[in-house]
Amino acid sequence: MESQLIRQQFLDFFASKGHKVVPSAPMVIKDDPTLMFNNAGMNPFKDLFLGNSPVVHPRVADSQKCLRVSGKHNDLEEVGVDTYHHTMFEMLGNWSFGDYFKKEAIDWAWELLTEVYQLDPADLYVTVFEGDAGDGLDPDDEAADMWAKHVPSEQILLANKKDNFWEMGETGPCGPCSEIHIDLRNPQERAKKPGRELVNTDHPLVVEIWNLVFMQFNRLADGSLKLLPNKHVDTGMGFERLAMALQKKQSNYDTDVFAPLLSHIAKVSNRTYGRTDAKADIAFRVISDHIRAVAFSIADGQLPSNTGAGYVIRRILRRAIRYGYSFLDLNEPFMHELVATLAEQMGSAFPELLSQKALIQRVIKEEEEAFLRTLSKGIERLEGRLTEFKGTKTLPGAVVFELYDTFGFPVDLTALIAGEAGFNIDEKGFDAEMQSAKERSRAAGKVSAADWIEVHTGDAGAFVGYDQLEASTRIMRYREVTSKNKKFYQLVLDQTPFYPEGGGQIGDAGTLTPEDGSAAIQIFDTKKENNLIVHFCKDLPVPPNGTFMAQVNSRRRADTERNHTATHLVHEALREVLGTHVEQKGSLVKADALRFDFSHFSKVNEEELHQIEALVNQRIQSNMALGEHRDLPLDEAKKRGAMMLFGEKYGERVRMIEFGESRELCGGTHAPSTGHLGLFRITQETAVASGIRRIEASTGMMAVNIARSEQQTLQSVKDALKSPPDLAKAIEDLLSKQATLLKELDGHRHAEAQQFKTQIIQGLTSQSGVNLFVGEIPLEASAIKDIAFQMKAEHAPFLGVFGSLAGGKPTLSVAISDDLVTEKQLNASQMVRELAKHIQGGGGGQAFFATAGGKNPSGLEAALAQARTLLD
Repeated sequence: MESQLIRQQFLDFFASKGHKVVPSAPMVIKDDPTLMFNNAGMNPFKDLFLGNSPVVHPRVADSQKCLRVSGKHNDLEEVGVDTYHHTMFEMLGNWSFGDYFKKEAIDWAWELLTEVYQLDPADLYVTVFEGDAGDGLDPDDEAADMWAKHVPSEQILLANKKDNFWEMGETGPCGPCSEIHIDLRNPQERAKKPGRELVNTDHPLVVEIWNLVFMQFNRLADGSLKLLPNKHVDTGMGFERLAMALQKKQSNYDTDVFAPLLSHIAKVSNRTYGRTDAKADIAFRVISDHIRAVAFSIADGQLPSNTGAGYVIRRILRRAIRYGYSFLDLNEPFMHELVATLAEQMGSAFPELLSQKALIQRVIKEEEEAFLRTLSKGIERLEGRLTEFKGTKTLPGAVVFELYDTFGFPVDLTALIAGEAGFNIDEKGFDAEMQSAKERSRAAGKVSAADWIEVHTGDAGAFVGYDQLEASTRIMRYREVTSKNKKFYQLVLDQTPFYPEGGGQIGDAGTLTPEDGSAAIQIFDTKKENNLIVHFCKDLPVPPNGTFMAQVNSRRRADTERNHTATHLVHEALREVLGTHVEQKGSLVKADALRFDFSHFSKVNEEELHQIEALVNQRIQSNMALGEHRDLPLDEAKKRGAMMLFGEKYGERVRMIEFGESRELCGGTHAPSTGHLGLFRITQETAVASGIRRIEASTGMMAVNIARSEQQTLQSVKDALKSPPDLAKAIEDLLSKQATLLKELDGHRHAEAQQFKTQIIQGLTSQSGVNLFVGEIPLEASAIKDIAFQMKAEHAPFLGVFGSLAGGKPTLSVAISDDLVTEKQLNASQMVRELAKHIQGGGGGQAFFATAGGKNPSGLEAALAQARTLLD
């Protein structure tokens, strides 16, 4: 059965059971501070489990894109090494929000597997929760009794809390679960050992395919369990593993989910999967898995970067590139070529792969080119460090970690290159460095939140901030939070005018004033968590059970609204000037500035920027009124031509914002009309990634201040040049004269350097068959380097140590001809570090040339004296 049919039959089956089939939420999470990615099918429904949002559809089915690479569900290092772990995977799920519970979930799971998919019941094993004394939980006899209607008792197994009590994290919704496992071994293997003995033992062919979670508890910060308002069902069936079972394969990678990608990799590497060595096969699996994770993330709006979720994506991509480089001899960019194959294979189920294909390809190719350059530099660095430790023939763990952390070198690649040079690596030392780095990272990002303390009961969090900036309110619940050794409080109000951070717009700040007139509490930020609007404050209102006036900082909000409105006008202007291929790829809206990222494949030139700026200012002058449609059916918004952003999750009813012909789905706050923006000024246009550009700009008084500052700078230049009639020509003439003078100066410096070179040649001494020069030269570092390279090329075998006090600071440069580096293993980097101790400095470089700077000019003579003994 083809994988596309497997997915469709699952959705059709549950649609026939009254479930609403919904599309996958984006894999990248933008409004949950506890998660970067959806790592389980239940994440998009967390607010429903917690009772923070109304249930529109009590029964839902979907195929959710998931990514597991960090935190509790960290599978990254296992991916590719075994044949059943993945980074990105599809989770087929059916959900009940306070509707059906264990009986229906179990009956329907069995019906789908054995009657629709026609799996052999004898191959299936089910596990049920055995209870846990620590949590005060009894065995799940109810589930066991229900399974007994379908399977013999010997196929029903008890399992402990680790395997059969599902929790998404340290806190949050959880409950006992019942897993369905399948035995895919051949008859000969089954005869040796029954499948029941291999369940939950990480056997590659006796695997879990479906987990039925009976969500009924909320794990609190103190470790205790509290019953959820309603009982729910959360099931997750690994799509890739199900395909393996139905297609009777021995590995997920043998299915048609991965076959097209593996074929493409085989073609570009000129190797065959499964018929090469084990390392190459791992590389095949790593690449075919990781391209899915990276492509889907970029399609959902997350670009590779050096921080947060972007760093995770870059790490995944670089791991794939490294495996191709190390074990498939793929030394040129190749990952981007797999995108077309992936889009053709999965585009019908996930259309974002088709619509974003060109962007995904360009971003990945640029990342590949950059990382391959980094790998090349890393190899040079590694070769240099090997020379330093030639005496011990062991590369220290700290060095191995530096190569891993800075250049992305995996341990096996470092070991391979080191082994070819006759070196071992200190793996224990590397492991210690890695553990230390992880602990530092965890400590830096550790956020400790106490349990919510309920002050009042009832619904919480109604947002009234579209219509008013202050409201009488009560605190419904609060909790204490510690982050980076700083303590603050989070409050949930029964109604609030504070806009929570979202859609690129920062959260509101303001005050919370007790009705008795006592001192106001400062609200310094507002965010959304699990659909609750959470207010951040340093002090807790005392007592917290009174009535308060919540008041937004009106000036900050108005400035932010101006900039948010401008992003809509910028988006429209970009599409008019550059073309309709332009799509928003991110934004940041603050009170003092805005940032707008968009898809475009070349730099926006000055003329285009002027056109964009002029169009926005024309619409500001037109004073177009805000058109707001708060509760519009999604299909109606689409008919009206509203812009929708990839990577955003939209409900069935949406909010559409109009300014003239500009129509966008947006939940932010905006100016009442475009005239309120006053003025719009673009301050910068830059590249974010391949195919992604960024415009930074300001509006209102900030834009006026920028214009005034530019005018003042221009006047200062005029004054400095004695107010010439043609300022541009005067500056051009000045630059031309400067270029001429610099050229003359370079000529004088070159002549001076040649004079010193002649003196150096005359001062050469022969020591142990080597042409040696040690001395002080009053030249800049660049001139010394030029002479040094000439000398080591023209007078080999050559060793030169050059001291200088040019610029008032002592420097040392060591140059060694290539023959001495190769034949006598001399190392300039080691030498300069030792000599630099005399000038209280440090430095480094390569084996043939290295430099050092210091603080102690008086130590230069001693450094040169020691240098004269280097060949003794």
